[in-house]
Amino acid sequence: MSAEFDAMSAIELRQKIARKELSPVEVTRRALERAEASQSTLNAFFVLLPEAAMAAAREAEDAVMQGKPLGSLHGIPFSAKDLMAVANVPYASGSRAMANNIAAVDAPAVERGKAAGAILIGKSTTSEFGCKPVGDSPLTGITRNPRNLNKTPGGSSAGAAASVAAGITPFALGTDGGGSIRIPCSLTGLAGIKGHFGRVPVWPTSATPTLAHVGPIARNMEDAALLFSAIAGYDGRDPFSVVGPVPDVLAATRAPVAGMRVALSLTLGYARPDADVVAVIEKAGKTLEDLGCIVETVDTVFEKDPADLWTAEFYAGVGTRLRGVVATQRDLLDPAVAEILEAALAQNMRDYYEKVFERYVFREKVRTFFEHYDALVSPVVPVSSLDVGVNIPPHLIDRNLVSWVYYTYPFNLTGQPATTICAGLGDGGMPVGLQIVGRSLGEFDVVRLACAFERVTVPGTAPVRQI
Repeated sequence: MSAEFDAMSAIELRQKIARKELSPVEVTRRALERAEASQSTLNAFFVLLPEAAMAAAREAEDAVMQGKPLGSLHGIPFSAKDLMAVANVPYASGSRAMANNIAAVDAPAVERGKAAGAILIGKSTTSEFGCKPVGDSPLTGITRNPRNLNKTPGGSSAGAAASVAAGITPFALGTDGGGSIRIPCSLTGLAGIKGHFGRVPVWPTSATPTLAHVGPIARNMEDAALLFSAIAGYDGRDPFSVVGPVPDVLAATRAPVAGMRVALSLTLGYARPDADVVAVIEKAGKTLEDLGCIVETVDTVFEKDPADLWTAEFYAGVGTRLRGVVATQRDLLDPAVAEILEAALAQNMRDYYEKVFERYVFREKVRTFFEHYDALVSPVVPVSSLDVGVNIPPHLIDRNLVSWVYYTYPFNLTGQPATTICAGLGDGGMPVGLQIVGRSLGEFDVVRLACAFERVTVPGTAPVRQI
């Protein structure tokens, strides 16, 4: 199997496998070999599953050779983040405190990916319990960005993004409780989809059940839409699961965008983006205008930063789930994570519920904003890169572990769909992501706008580094 495979999109792989031009066995073997070979540099995987993956690949190849019906993801290798359950496989959530935990079931997205014919090669690394938007944890150490090994790929879906950017698999499953799909996509130059809250079911119950999303990370939006189509849809195990048909996001990849009303905001009203990020996003706005969109610059989207609302909800959930560990095994935790969990657990019930009700006021204000626009575009993060081993950019040290990101967590509070694509390159040739947020249940619009932008900018879908 030549390196040519590494640059193929998931859709190309699926077509070649169906035509018997590529072998699922060889494709899977190549993915496993590259995953293993890159561990000493990228460190993208928590655990690899070579025996199970090769058995599934042989079964997929037999189906092709026998002319059986093929699933939409047939023979394509993928990974699942270690915040997701894979039956009979370690389920540590990036924590030494959970290192011996074994999952009893597959998460719905894992289950559906396999059912569509995809080959699970392993579980990717995550920051501890998804609590940091950078790529390290006490359990797995530092995961690196294939664009520059001295930089973080972002988090908490660190290994998922690193492995896709390096060409190990064409797509991967990540999770997003405050930006954990969108942030690493931005820092590694990838495409990702956070669907409307509950569109992709989450099970077992997340430690942050009112914020958590599962979604695809891919090298282009069309591949992300392909994986999203396979994993989205109602599941009764998730009490927030959306009932009703899933938008046809594959059709959206070719839908026109002329006439769409787009709000462009560089700061949302409070963020402090770097100059190179601003330049790339302003150019992206002009590109959207050239596509026929009606783009209006909006300086202030929110009256104030909702970081305190998100922090209270996210870290209180994780802290409550880990209360015993925080109290008796604090030394096992990432010190920065332990510190912020302790602060969240110290809040009293009245303060917490005041923020819960503020969240719903905030959600309504955002809903009315979208009565005037089909989409909101912004940066994903305020920087184009961040050194490994650093939790917060030095010039944003007044922010906390996640609030320095600025742009992503508001839309976990509201649950609206959002896509991320590479908008261009900033300082040092590092990528800058464009976030596209839509109305509630509006995955069709955010995918069509993302794909239209990709078609004319062609940021590239090939692996960025041959590890």
